[in-house]
Amino acid sequence: MSTTEIRRRRRVRPGVIVIGAVLAVGAILTAFPFLWMIFGSVKPRSESVAYPPQLLPQEPTFEYFVELFVKLDFGRYLVNTLLIVAICMVGLLLMAAAGYGFAKFSFPGRDALFFLVLVTMMIPGQVTMIPSYLILNGLDLTNTLIGIALPMLVSGFSVFLFRQFMTTIPDEVIEAARMDGAGEWRIFLRIVLPMSGPILAVQVVLTFIAGWNSFLWPLIIANDQRLYTLSVGLSLLNQQIATNPALQMAASTLMVVPILVVFVIFQRYIVQGFALSGLK
Repeated sequence: MSTTEIRRRRRVRPGVIVIGAVLAVGAILTAFPFLWMIFGSVKPRSESVAYPPQLLPQEPTFEYFVELFVKLDFGRYLVNTLLIVAICMVGLLLMAAAGYGFAKFSFPGRDALFFLVLVTMMIPGQVTMIPSYLILNGLDLTNTLIGIALPMLVSGFSVFLFRQFMTTIPDEVIEAARMDGAGEWRIFLRIVLPMSGPILAVQVVLTFIAGWNSFLWPLIIANDQRLYTLSVGLSLLNQQIATNPALQMAASTLMVVPILVVFVIFQRYIVQGFALSGLK
C-alpha cells in the first residue's frame, strides 16, 4: 500500500466517523417511539401513568397481553386478520399471472388493458368504496370475511410490478420450455414464478401489510363486531379504555411487531425486487 493511499484513508476516516455518528443518532431518534411502545406494553399501570415517565419498566408484566386475548376478544380479531391476509395471498397468483400475460403474450387490446391497469393506480381507494360496497351488497357478501378481503385481492400496482419484472425474463427460456412440450400453466408455475422470487418477496410484504393494516374497509363492510380486524379492535380499544396506556401499548405492539418480523425476513429481496422491476 502506497503512502498516498494511506494518507487518503486517513483523510476520509474523520468524515466517515461523523456520518456514522449522525446516522446512528437519526436511527435512535427514529426507533425511540417504537422502543417506548415495546417497553410501555410490559409496564404495570402505575408505571405507565407515572410522572416523570421512565423508558424501562421496573416490574415488567405481560398481564395486558393476556387481557387482550382473554377479556377483549383480540384472539378473534387476530384470526380474522390472518384469514384476510391468507385470502389476499391467493391474489398474488392472480396478479402474477396477469403480469406474466402482459409481459410475454401479444393479444388484441393488450396495451389498452394495461393502460386501464395503470389508470387504477391513480384512483384513490376511497373513491371506489361506495361502488364496491353496492356490488358486494348485491352479491350478499357484506358482513363476511370474503367481502372484506375481496376488494384487496387484486392491485393494479402489483400487476404493474409483476409485469415490469417479468419482462426481464429471457424469452428463450420460455420458448425452450414450449418446445419441450410444457404447457403455459406449467411454464408459469415451474419456470416463471421461481425466477420471479425477488418480486414475489416484495409482493408478499406489501400484501401482508395491506391485509394486516386493513381498517376503513372492514369498518364499512362489517356490522358484526366478531368480523372486525386487529386495527378496528385497536381503534375500539382507544375509544373504550382511555386511561390505561399500557393496555393500548400492548395492542399496538401486537399490530406492529408481526409486520417488522415479515419485513426482516424478506428485506434482502425487497431492494433487489424494486431494482429489477425498473423502479427508480
